[in-house]
Amino acid sequence: MTSGMTLIVVLLTLLVILIVTNIRIVPQAYVFVIERLGAYLSTWSVGLHFKMPIIDGIAKRVSLKEKVIDFDPQPVITKDNVTMQIDTVVYYQITDAKLYTYGIEQPIVAIENLTATTLRNIIGDLELDETLTSRDVINTRMRTILDEATDAWGIKVNRVEVKNIMPPKDIQEAMEKQMRAERERREAILRAEGEKKSAILVAEGQKESTILRAEADKMAAIMTAEGEAEAIIKVQEATARGIKMIREAEPNSQVIALQSLEALVKVADGKATKIIIPSEIQNIAGLVSSISELIKDPDNNDRKKLG
Repeated sequence: MTSGMTLIVVLLTLLVILIVTNIRIVPQAYVFVIERLGAYLSTWSVGLHFKMPIIDGIAKRVSLKEKVIDFDPQPVITKDNVTMQIDTVVYYQITDAKLYTYGIEQPIVAIENLTATTLRNIIGDLELDETLTSRDVINTRMRTILDEATDAWGIKVNRVEVKNIMPPKDIQEAMEKQMRAERERREAILRAEGEKKSAILVAEGQKESTILRAEADKMAAIMTAEGEAEAIIKVQEATARGIKMIREAEPNSQVIALQSLEALVKVADGKATKIIIPSEIQNIAGLVSSISELIKDPDNNDRKKLG
């Protein structure tokens, strides 16, 4: 009885161990390829799985994450017979674990060789200048060709990037000289355009200054002329009013003679050495002189009369 119980316990223990050891948990972003007796059975996705002991086995654990392969520089020859080194970066992802496991022996090596041959074919149709300026075209063509070729292997090529393009040293030196000459040419053009614009601005400024100055002189001359004309008009109006007042006052001949004498004095203005006075004005002048002397020395006149 004791030996029988022991056997049962041993068998149950072995069964539990067998079951536990054949339980598999597939993590996120992974799949397991299962074979039964050496033939493909199924592909396990994320979760808990149990395989039959002995007859079932895990052929391959496959990651579904996107991967990156950075290939070494490959020698290529352009259409104009320039040899250069180009290295590429390929971003790919496994979409079918069964095809990836059974489609090709070494998929990464296959992708590297396919990338090298495709790159040579594409660059062989381009000249050096086109190769240096057509990276987007090269990337797109390579991705399309690689994606079509790797479908049978369960691989999807998401992106291909040309990382570096390295021409020969003499070509690089020639390109640097060409770029330097182009930069100097652009600099000279920009400098000439700047000087041209500066000269135009200076000329326009001088032109505007001359116009403004001429307009200012014109306005000053107009204002001066208007002022002189207004002054002349005022003088004429004053003269006209004076003549009118004289006419209204009806002056006698003596007043007119005195006014004439004053006018002669003003004409002389202390500069004339000889003045010819009409006889009428002379008589009036004598009368004025006598009256002035009389006013200045009335006592003397009285004494003359008494003597």
